Amino acid sequence: MPADAAAWHAWQAHQHQQRQRAAAQAAAARPSWTRRLRPAPPAPVRAATLVAALVAGLAFALLLGDGMGPGLALAALPAMAAAFTAARAAHRKARPWTLAWVAGCAALLVIPALRDSAWPSTLAILCTALLGALALHGSRTWPGVLLSPLGFADAAVSGIGWAWSGLHAVGRGSKERWLPVAKAAAVAVGLLLLFGTLFSSADAAFADLLGDLMPDISLVDGPLRIVLFLFGALVALTAARAAAAPLRWDRIEVAPGTPRSRIEWALPLILLNLLFAGFNAVQLAVLFGGYDKVLKSTHLTYAEYARQGFWQLLWATLLTLAVIALALRWAPRGKPGDRRFVRVVLGVLCALTLVVVASALRRMDLYVDAYGLTQLRVSVAAMELWLGLVIVLIVAAGVFGARWLPRAVVGSAAGAVLVFGLLSPDGMVAERNVARFEETGKIDLAYFQSLSADAVPALDRLPEPKRSCALRGINDELSAAGDTPWYATSLGEYRAREILRERPVTAPYEVCSRLGSFGSRIEY
Repeated sequence: MPADAAAWHAWQAHQHQQRQRAAAQAAAARPSWTRRLRPAPPAPVRAATLVAALVAGLAFALLLGDGMGPGLALAALPAMAAAFTAARAAHRKARPWTLAWVAGCAALLVIPALRDSAWPSTLAILCTALLGALALHGSRTWPGVLLSPLGFADAAVSGIGWAWSGLHAVGRGSKERWLPVAKAAAVAVGLLLLFGTLFSSADAAFADLLGDLMPDISLVDGPLRIVLFLFGALVALTAARAAAAPLRWDRIEVAPGTPRSRIEWALPLILLNLLFAGFNAVQLAVLFGGYDKVLKSTHLTYAEYARQGFWQLLWATLLTLAVIALALRWAPRGKPGDRRFVRVVLGVLCALTLVVVASALRRMDLYVDAYGLTQLRVSVAAMELWLGLVIVLIVAAGVFGARWLPRAVVGSAAGAVLVFGLLSPDGMVAERNVARFEETGKIDLAYFQSLSADAVPALDRLPEPKRSCALRGINDELSAAGDTPWYATSLGEYRAREILRERPVTAPYEVCSRLGSFGSRIEY
């Protein structure tokens, strides 16, 4: 080993020991719970991690300046590589749940590449951040699951100093380690620019292909690109710092509640079960007795009956989950008989709550039949379905044990968001309303103006001039956006542009105005 390389490693080891001693002294002055939460100082950052952070910054600047799409998933790859190299340097091994969270992140990042609609993409990105926090921190308990995303703030602040010390160490290290790599990269970039320019000038088809593949950068969006570069590098360093030395959120201990006696604990819940059973009995009577009789006796319209109960039942489901959580905290658990008693009472409550969930979804179905499907209605129905799944998981935890429940709830949320995005909610809304128009002749053209390009394939089935009027808002938005590069174009936008290119919008403004395309829509 060269003498300067050996000196560099010795200097790094000495600096690491000093940081450990300083951290131990600082930990002694902190409260006990923070000492349990704070891990040992991370090992010095490796050059591979710094290179991955640099590549992540460049990817963010080049691929996200024109919008999201496939570029978001591509820009996330170097950030994942930075976290991987940092975890390997810290000798952390990937566990099955960690691999599951990483796979979930990769799957969720596909949603912006498929859907033009912003709301499923936003949900997917937020859920990706949550899964990434769990993968990096390895959390298993409820405090860990809920608090892991806060570790990103700590990792972002400490990651900057960690990266700076690594750059300082690399600068002091042997030039034989990094100078050849820098030279090779500079030569490679120069050769690509030189021959790429020559080939582009020699062949127009190659120039057009190269222009489509390469990001279009101008001086006007320079500040935005700089901000994206800094943000991308910070995201990569944050992930790497969290992977190198994550906060131990699972070490936070939540003291169990004081157990109550059977009568004190069970009486409110038994009465609540009786109330749920009475409500469900009425729902079954309505189901078998027919809605017409109920509507006649209550003097409500078909849609009013459905609308009247859905939101109340949604809140009832949410409050039931809160009641179950509090009941478990104060449940009697001294004897095996107490634990069986708790399972029976809460199991009955969960079963009755599932009937309430089914009733809420049935009411929403009635309401959609009367007034059509909207973004709000499809989203709250999806939420109600997920809450029902959570209740099923709680029942399974009562039978098989609750150790896996926090991670299962998060996994179910990620799966729900993934399915929600893959099903294309805007496409579902357009498809359901077009089918309703084919059956009843009723349609609200004004509502379609706010949908995304994902709705174009379904709206394209409408007859003219309703088709052109329904697509006018989407067509104007795509025309104003102009041609977007491939890395910022979702599959939904690409399909919409192809359809509108083959069959343009032809109905004039006056015709669409008479059909009500630009009127205000009332969300019942």
